[in-house]
Amino acid sequence: MAERESPEREGKAPTWKELVSGDAPLVLPAAHDALSARLIERAGFKAYQVGGFALDGTYYGYPDIDLTHFGEKSTVIRHTIGASNLPVLVDADDGYGDVKNVTRTVRGYEAMGASAIFIEDQQAPKSCGQEGKKKVIPAEKMVGKVKAALAACREPDTFILVRTDARSAVGLEEAIRRGKLYRDAGAHGLYIEGLESARELEQVGKALEGIPLATTMMEGGGKLPWMPPQEIGAYGFSMILYPTTVLFRLTKSIERALVDLLAGQPMPEEDAVNRIAFEDIVGKPAWARIEDEFGK
Repeated sequence: MAERESPEREGKAPTWKELVSGDAPLVLPAAHDALSARLIERAGFKAYQVGGFALDGTYYGYPDIDLTHFGEKSTVIRHTIGASNLPVLVDADDGYGDVKNVTRTVRGYEAMGASAIFIEDQQAPKSCGQEGKKKVIPAEKMVGKVKAALAACREPDTFILVRTDARSAVGLEEAIRRGKLYRDAGAHGLYIEGLESARELEQVGKALEGIPLATTMMEGGGKLPWMPPQEIGAYGFSMILYPTTVLFRLTKSIERALVDLLAGQPMPEEDAVNRIAFEDIVGKPAWARIEDEFGK
C-alpha cells in the first residue's frame, strides 16, 4: 500500500469487491490532486476515481488526447492516493503499450495503493471516451491485456475493471460481445463506455448480468443524459464514474475568483472557506498534535 502523506489515523478500508456488492451503485467523483481526494473523503463518499480527463486538464493543462502516460501521471496519482484513506479506482488508459506495459502499469499503480485499476481497448492514440468516433484494438489482443493485468496483480484484493469503447467505435452489439469476451478472460468488472440512453443501459445490464458493471455520467457535455444514480443502478450498474462534476465547477469558481481579483473586488465569504477551515482540511491540527507530543 502507498505511504499515507497525512498523520491522521486510518482504519482498514473495504475492498473494491465489497464496495460493488452493495445494493446502491458506487458513485465515483474524480479527484485530480491530493486536495480534491481529501475533500471527497470529507464529503462522505465511499470511494473515488483518479481519471485522465481531470488529471491531464488540471496538472498539465492538456486535453485528454493521449499526451501523457504512466511516467507523467504516476507522480500525481501517488500523491493523490496518499492524501486519502478511501479506496480508489485508477485510470490506466490502454496500459500504455503492449502486455509488458500493462504489467508494469498495473504493478506500479497497485504498489501506490490503488484498490481498483481499469484498462481500455482503444487503439492509440486514445481520447476521452465521451468524444468523437473511436477505434478499438482487435478483441483477441485486448483479451491478452486483460490476462496480463490479472497476472500482474500481487495483492489478492486488487480489482481489474476492463473498459470497452466499442459502443462509440462500432456499436452496442460489439460492445456487449467484447464485454462477454473480457468477462470470460477473467475481468473482475466491465466498464461499458459511451452509452447514450436508458435503453442502452438496460440492454447492457441484461446482456452482462452477473458481473459488476460501470459506466460514465459526464456532466457538462457527455453522451448519456442525466439520470439519478439509483436509476442507473436499477439497470444493473454498480459503479458510476463522474469525471467532470468536480472539475467543471472548480474551473468556473477559479474563473470567477480571478475576475473579481482583477476588478479589485474582495473575496465573497459565502463562496469561500477561510484560513482556519482550510488548515483543518489539509490536516494542520493533526500535525500540530505530533509536534506538541514529540517535538518539545
